[in-house]
Amino acid sequence: MSPSNLFKPDQAEGQDERFDTLLTHKNITIERILSPPETVTEVNAQSHDEWVCVLQGSARLEMGESVHQLHRGDQILIPANTPHRVLTTSHRPHCLWLVIHIR
Repeated sequence: MSPSNLFKPDQAEGQDERFDTLLTHKNITIERILSPPETVTEVNAQSHDEWVCVLQGSARLEMGESVHQLHRGDQILIPANTPHRVLTTSHRPHCLWLVIHIR
């Protein structure tokens, strides 16, 4: 496995989120997600727990009936089968997430 830098690239190109799988091992997958400004996602409810941390920028995350404003360094656990979606992401800097899927 070659080394990589979590902060490069630090700006999204175009309108699509960039998903990079950093590690898959046994019951976990670690992803890096780079979101362009004003990203809005569809409602999703995975069959596994998902831990997310904002490394750069900010985002509004809807989980069930709650809305959370997340800034750099904020983290939250999304329990399995919890409907959630991104409502918006920051412009400067672009929102960079570290995500751990726990199966």
